[in-house]
Amino acid sequence: MSEVQGLDGCVQRLVHPHKVAMVRGQTPTASEIDRVSGLFKLLGDPTRARLLYALLEAGELCVCDLAAATGAAETTVSQALRLLKASGVVAGRRDGRNVFYRLSDAHVRMLLDITREHAAHEGASR
Repeated sequence: MSEVQGLDGCVQRLVHPHKVAMVRGQTPTASEIDRVSGLFKLLGDPTRARLLYALLEAGELCVCDLAAATGAAETTVSQALRLLKASGVVAGRRDGRNVFYRLSDAHVRMLLDITREHAAHEGASR
């Protein structure tokens, strides 16, 4: 066992000091943690999650189609898309007066697929 002084001045006993050192060396920076946390907050809203899964299934949809597919008001969809676009989760393509939205890249698709799979797994194990 080893001891280390914590940030609050308390001495903490370490059972696995080599693992603690490894974790400290591999921990994301504060800025990376802020971005990850912000992304999960963004995905944590049920309306935004429904919109993202609609885009995952359809590929590309305009605001009115997203509203119809998810049962949300067009103004709610527009506000959610503004946040999702600003965060880089969705991208838009203008075609005349319409803007068609899609997931920005394969990472977002993978995150949604894995999250759905995990939720189904958690639900089945309860």
